[in-house]
Amino acid sequence: MTSGGEARSVCCGPARSGPAPVAPDGGSPSGSARAPLGPGGPDREGMVRLEGAVFRMGAQDRWAVPGDGEGPVHEVSLGPYWIDRCAVSNADFGAFAAATGHVTDAERYGWSFVFAGLLPAGFPDTRAVAAAPWWRQVHGAHWRRPEGPGSDLADRADHPVVHVSWRDACRYAAWAGKRLPTEAEWEYAARGGLEQAVFPWGDEMEPGGERRMNVWQGRFPDRHTRPDGWYGTAPVTAYPPGGHGLYNVCGNVWEWCADRYAPDYYARSPREDPRGPKSGGTRVIRGGSYLCHASYCRRYRVAARSSSTPDSSTGHQGFRCAADAGPLAPR
Repeated sequence: MTSGGEARSVCCGPARSGPAPVAPDGGSPSGSARAPLGPGGPDREGMVRLEGAVFRMGAQDRWAVPGDGEGPVHEVSLGPYWIDRCAVSNADFGAFAAATGHVTDAERYGWSFVFAGLLPAGFPDTRAVAAAPWWRQVHGAHWRRPEGPGSDLADRADHPVVHVSWRDACRYAAWAGKRLPTEAEWEYAARGGLEQAVFPWGDEMEPGGERRMNVWQGRFPDRHTRPDGWYGTAPVTAYPPGGHGLYNVCGNVWEWCADRYAPDYYARSPREDPRGPKSGGTRVIRGGSYLCHASYCRRYRVAARSSSTPDSSTGHQGFRCAADAGPLAPR
């Protein structure tokens, strides 16, 4: 297994560099983990309420990636909160875009990163990432056109939205009267009530030979056996949910969290409701994706963590939302 920056570019996707485009209103998301709620609070349909708890966060087992800062394992105390059962789907994001006219960072830049294996035969030889040539810069790729011009969302309304930056995710969350989960909230929810287990269902990747998540099977990056039929994203409700009722927290798409990222943060993290470092240029991503494979990147574990710049977008990066605990919103 590789580690550090090299592994991050391979497994988690490349990050953009250079100045970010300016939003039409000149604004940008605040980055606060506690976004103000809309009138009456968010609609809790599709969310699960998790009560306050103390849990052991992080990992120091043989699969932990030292450069990612998965340790030390430390005790964290969280108050009650709500979190989406599923990642935000294309249908969800489409409703947001239609209501607000939001233009994503990928649309502003005019391109995004796409896994080469998803591009059609004869696709123009666009720029590849040197350390990971399976990542291709595709002009015209964005959430509506996941593989660039000629692609669409047909039969993918219930798949997770991709090619969304952290800034796009914050915009959606604010519109929905929600926020992004903190990294600690994400991990506690993903663990499903199990103490220090590798996956939401236990320590075995495929208990009894049963597939539990959408990750690469075969030889990466040129042969995918597709045992469950998916090449790329799967529906947001594919595979059984974990103990807390969340779907697809491992594999499928990386999920943005509210926190800034630092590999040494766990060594200085507060016990009560940690919200990440106060400064830093990248944001936490969690959960791994359909491109993760045991041969080079076991980041499809609940304790695995990585990061990307807040304006970056790729074809395997999405998000789910959270909200502060409170009464049910009027329906």
